[in-house]
Amino acid sequence: MIRIRLTMIILFGALTISCQSFFTPSDTLNKKRVYVAAGSTAVVSSSFAIGLYNTWYKKYPRQGFHLFNDWDEWAFMDKAGHLHTAYFQSLLCYKGAKWTGINKKNSIITGVICGMLFQSTIEVFDGFSSKWGFSITDMVANLSGSATFAFQQHYWNDQRIRIKISSIPINYSKAPILSDDYKAVSSLSNRAASLFGRTYFESFLKDYNAQTYWASVNIHSFFPEGNNWPKWLNLAFGYGAQNLYGGYKNSWAEGSNTFSLNSADYPRYNQFFLSFDLDFNKLNTKNPFLKTLFSGLNIFKIPSPTIEINTEGRIVFHLFK
Repeated sequence: MIRIRLTMIILFGALTISCQSFFTPSDTLNKKRVYVAAGSTAVVSSSFAIGLYNTWYKKYPRQGFHLFNDWDEWAFMDKAGHLHTAYFQSLLCYKGAKWTGINKKNSIITGVICGMLFQSTIEVFDGFSSKWGFSITDMVANLSGSATFAFQQHYWNDQRIRIKISSIPINYSKAPILSDDYKAVSSLSNRAASLFGRTYFESFLKDYNAQTYWASVNIHSFFPEGNNWPKWLNLAFGYGAQNLYGGYKNSWAEGSNTFSLNSADYPRYNQFFLSFDLDFNKLNTKNPFLKTLFSGLNIFKIPSPTIEINTEGRIVFHLFK
């Protein structure tokens, strides 16, 4: 959901502005930095909650707190998005805590708490919205993302497996599609614009057909020091889906007209990818500003040659994915 992924941008900006992480992290507890980080986190989190409510949830009817089962909606792409966002938020907040001089253990705890704070705010709002509801499976995905960060940082003091995202825009067909009663005309382009937006920024945040989520594995770190595998070269394992024009099925309404896609022509299917990737944090630089920049870039998977195996039984080669 767009409101989920916007938090990544908000947090990245907040870390850069409030923590000034382009300066070298403190070796000892720096109280001034703690106050700056704590105050900034409070301002960002409260501003985020107020802004999110007024720009998104206020438009929809509200009701008492209730649960909502959306386990397999959007072919699990939404769950992958939750995992990715919680992972990145926890890692980013951990770096902010380390900047203040907080020790490793408490920085990890801070990262998980702050990451879950942002995610839980969204889930609670969902719980009071009649359009959605509190999703236990969303919270499981959020916890999984934060746990993925915390486990690696605690046991390896490194992120050997990074959760990343890529999104390559799709040029949707403008060929006419007739409504179920043959009285109206639409197109995949119109449907995609309605669902995913018309700009690249909107598409990056919302288009599940364009997105791929990756587990980017740093091979070098799993072998003894001195092995010949380049430190910066990762193997990436990806997950995606295609022909998603609705949460559960490819049918929708435009005004009083309904449209349905033939499943034979537009089968909803899952994709599994194998590719190469770049771990920016393993690039040899001592410049604190570049390290901060690279940390931000490390949420994105670098386009590279990719092999796809999908549930349609096909093997596809992509020059860039």
